[in-house]
Amino acid sequence: MTPRHLALAIGLAAVWGFNFVVMEVGLRHFPPLQYAGLRFALAAFPALLFVGRPAVPWRWVVGVAATLGAGQFGLLLVAMRAGMPAGLTSLVLQVQALFTVLFAVTLLGERLSAPRVTGLAVAFAGLALVAYDFGLSGPVGAFALCVAAAAAWGLGNVVQRKAAPPDSLRFMVWVSALSAPPLLAMSLLVEGPPSLAAPVEGWLSLGYVAFISTLGGFGLWGWLLRRYDASIVAPYTLLVPVFGISSAALVTGEPISWVSLVSGALIVSGVLWAGTRGRAQRTEAAALAADGSASATRVSASSSWDADRNHAS
Repeated sequence: MTPRHLALAIGLAAVWGFNFVVMEVGLRHFPPLQYAGLRFALAAFPALLFVGRPAVPWRWVVGVAATLGAGQFGLLLVAMRAGMPAGLTSLVLQVQALFTVLFAVTLLGERLSAPRVTGLAVAFAGLALVAYDFGLSGPVGAFALCVAAAAAWGLGNVVQRKAAPPDSLRFMVWVSALSAPPLLAMSLLVEGPPSLAAPVEGWLSLGYVAFISTLGGFGLWGWLLRRYDASIVAPYTLLVPVFGISSAALVTGEPISWVSLVSGALIVSGVLWAGTRGRAQRTEAAALAADGSASATRVSASSSWDADRNHAS
C-alpha cells in the first residue's frame, strides 16, 4: 500500500477501535437488534434520497447487506449485550482477518505470499497474547456469537471486493437501507415494540456508529478493497483491538498490562510487514517483467537488424 493509503487504513482502525466503547454506551439505552437497525436506518436516510441507484448489480448490495450489515452487526451487538466486554469484543472480532483471507483464497483464488503469511502469523501471535491477558471470562454463547460475527464480516469483505462498487459511499448507503428493515423486524419479534426514549448520549452513540463508523468507515473500507487484494487490506483491521483497548483505558480507566503492550507491538509489526513486503514483492516482480520485456525488445531488434544485413549481403 502507498503511504497515504496506509495512513487511511490505520486511521480507519482507530475509528473502529473507539467504536466498541461507543457501542457499549449505546447498548445501555437500546436493545441490540433495535440499536443495529436504527444504526443503518440513520446511515441510509436521508442520504438515500440524493445518491441515486447503486452502480453495481443488486445481488451484490443484498449480499453485503446480509453479511456486513444484518449478519455481522446483529450478531455482534447481541454478543455484547449477552456479556462480551468492549475490549475483548474488539479483539475477538479481528478473527475476521483470517476468515477474509480464507474466503478470498477459496472463493476468489487469491494467492498468499510468504511475507504475508509471516506477517499474519506474527499479528495473530499478538492477538493470542491479548486473549491470554484478558482471559475468556465472558459467557461461551456470547463468545461464539462474536466469532460468528467475525465470519460474517470476512465473507462480506470478499463479497464487497467482488462487487467492486465505483462509488463506495453510495454503495454503503444502499447496503444500510437494505440492512435496516430485517434488523428492525427481528427486533420487533424478539425484543418487542421499539422505544425511542433514550438520553442524549444514546443518540450521540447512534450518530457516531451510523455516520462515522458505518458510512465513513465502510465507505473508505470499500474504497481500499477496490484498489488492493482483500488479503492485503484485511490484516490492517488487526490494529482495531490496539485502539479498542487503548480507548477503553482512556474512557473507562481500564488498566493496560505489559502483555497488552507487547501484543500490540506484535500486531502492528505483523500488519506492517504483511502489507509493505507484499507491495515490495509486487514492485520487484513488475520491475523484472519490465526488464524482461525491454530485453526481449532489444533482442528482437538486434535479430531483425542482423537479418536485414544478411539479406543485403
